[in-house]
Amino acid sequence: MNKVFHKKEPHYQLPFSHLLLALAIVAVWGTNFVVIKISLASFPPFLFAALRYVFALLPAVFFVSRPKVSWGNLCMYGLAVGVGQFGVLYYAINGHIPPGLASLVIQTQVFFTIGFAMFFAKEKLRLYQAVAVAVAVIGLGIIAVHTDATTTVLGLALVVLAGFSWGIANTTSRSAGSINMFSYVVWASAFAVPPLLIISLIFEGGWESMSASLTAAPIGAWVGVLWQSWGNTLFGYAAWGWLLSKHPAAVVAPAPLLVPIFGMGASAFFLSEPLPLWKILAAGLVITGLMVNLFWLSLRNQLKNHL
Repeated sequence: MNKVFHKKEPHYQLPFSHLLLALAIVAVWGTNFVVIKISLASFPPFLFAALRYVFALLPAVFFVSRPKVSWGNLCMYGLAVGVGQFGVLYYAINGHIPPGLASLVIQTQVFFTIGFAMFFAKEKLRLYQAVAVAVAVIGLGIIAVHTDATTTVLGLALVVLAGFSWGIANTTSRSAGSINMFSYVVWASAFAVPPLLIISLIFEGGWESMSASLTAAPIGAWVGVLWQSWGNTLFGYAAWGWLLSKHPAAVVAPAPLLVPIFGMGASAFFLSEPLPLWKILAAGLVITGLMVNLFWLSLRNQLKNHL
């Protein structure tokens, strides 16, 4: 994403219209987990992921120029976000973990992103970051001990793997420097489609099964595909990049903390996904860990300024 430096302002606030846009983005990203679950009734997971990136690529690729970044960078991002993140995530939601819980667990990408920054940029792990990771891991541990027919150890591991892949994608896009994120996502989609189709052909029944899924899918399932491609991928990433280019990152970055709230809330409302106390506690711990990581330095500096 574009790195833009702004003058620090003590009481910076988003304009109301931009705040609404930020809320719209996280609402799309959060409720998207329900769309995934419903659409998986018509498409096998890797074919569904391939369709997502087919329509993210086409027809937009004919209208936007290739970003000024290496083909290798585009390939790495496309593979990480297409196959590693969403291909694996779809497979996990397809019977191994409820979508609302998946929307929470995948936020582990924040900590993988920190880990990659430590490894590649030689950044040091600070005490507050270690505490944040520990708190979030306790939340994940609560989820792990409550595995059942709907939440399996495999499902939990797969979503953590999807978070790991998201961290790779984040690191890859950051190494690209200042780029047009919309164009970047569109062109990187070209590298996501072929491996997803190959995986689908090998493990999801071959041409006959693929053809049957495509021809039998109802209109609602295709709407789900387009929602993934245009709503979640193109609108979400393009609008998010635009907000980051207009405002300090510290003001905009906390918004994705609302994704699990939208995800778990929408799953409970539309899919009747239960919200027992242990799940609420686990969500609270994971989100607390994320908040500590994001806000600790800012809060400490504010306290110093008032003392």
